[in-house]
Formats: sequence, structure tokens, C-alpha cells
Amino acid sequence: MATKKTAKAATLTIKLTKSLIGSTKKQIATAEALGLRKVGDTTTQPDNAQTKGKITVINHLVEVEA
Repeated sequence: MATKKTAKAATLTIKLTKSLIGSTKKQIATAEALGLRKVGDTTTQPDNAQTKGKITVINHLVEVEA
């Protein structure tokens, strides 16, 4: 009997560690697109090129765990 293995998609846990006050509109929009609104907010996002691009824009404001 064959069993199917379900591959768990790789995810990244992203935490907003610094305030968005003083950030550009693009950085604020990027943080909100990731679901981060207040300092301490945490979200889980898929590990893909789009997410990594968003993290690059606000890498000085967030902490990322694999």
C-alpha cells in the first residue's frame, strides 16, 4: 500500500521589532502587507521570493526566524 507524504511548505516567522514611525510610506505599506501593524506583532509567511523581497525592504525593522 502506497502512502503519500505531504511536504510541509517552508515558512518564515517575521516579528516587527521597531516602530514604523518615521518610516517611508513604502515601508509602512510593506509591513502592513505582511500583516505587521504594531511593535511585537508576529506573522508566518511562506518562504518564497515575494516574501523575501518584502523583508528586504524592511529588514532593519523586523526579525526573521526560519
